[in-house]
Amino acid sequence: MDSWEKSRFSLFSILNYTMFGLFTLLCIFPFYYLFINTISDNDLSSRGLILFFPEGIHFQNYLKVFHVQGLKLAMLVSVSRTVLGTILTVAASAFLGYLFTRSEMWGRKFWYRFLILTMYFNAGIIPWFITMKNLGLMNNFWAYILPGIVVPFNIILVKTFIESTPIALQESAQIDGAGYITIFYKIVMPLITPILATLAIFTAVGQWNSFTDTLFLVNDSKLFTLQFILYRYLNEANSLAEMMRNSTVGQVSLSQMPTPMTIQTTVTIIVVAPILLVYPFFQRFFVKGIMIGAVKG
Repeated sequence: MDSWEKSRFSLFSILNYTMFGLFTLLCIFPFYYLFINTISDNDLSSRGLILFFPEGIHFQNYLKVFHVQGLKLAMLVSVSRTVLGTILTVAASAFLGYLFTRSEMWGRKFWYRFLILTMYFNAGIIPWFITMKNLGLMNNFWAYILPGIVVPFNIILVKTFIESTPIALQESAQIDGAGYITIFYKIVMPLITPILATLAIFTAVGQWNSFTDTLFLVNDSKLFTLQFILYRYLNEANSLAEMMRNSTVGQVSLSQMPTPMTIQTTVTIIVVAPILLVYPFFQRFFVKGIMIGAVKG
């Protein structure tokens, strides 16, 4: 490589690093902006005077929001549905994806085409609501879990990923007397870890952010999710802030009195923080998992 090519490569690298650095800052800044407004002087925040650096740092907003009635229970419900829903969805996707790779599966082609068909046709909200009601899933925690266990797109990704692994491994295990379940757990599962990790983070994010199922199916406040509470608080931030202000009169300074804006930003940070903390640990699986699984058979 001559000096001209080296300088061109360096220039290309500098442009790449600069462009992706700026793009990264653009993605991070909204979260940073919300966070510094939650810990800054509430009066300055409500007037839009906090832009790049926090001023008058305090944590009264978080203390007050965490003491709102029902928030801790809602967080427990959200964590439970996210953990349980993710485990069952990933397990179902892995096993069904494995079954669709077995040529001896009864009616394999028919069921696989039927599965793909469901990706393009949707009955709509009213039939879905009637079905959920007839299944007894109104005001039922399992309404968060059962409807999302079988996801056709996930199954297709897993099936394609398994087909990219050496089939000789499964055949060798079968010759040695291993059954389908043994082959699945001891041979297939260790090979498809990247796609399972990818599905896990996609499913967890979807479960964590979902609130429409609560809106349609749940009236019992004990089953409200954190996101549904956020949805309500974003619409009722004025009354909630007034309630908090009345409960803190004489206890905190004027700069720490909650306002509708600080309530909205604080609740938003509380809701997105768990996903932001978990995402980096799974990110390394994404490239391999999606690139191989995305080539559909």
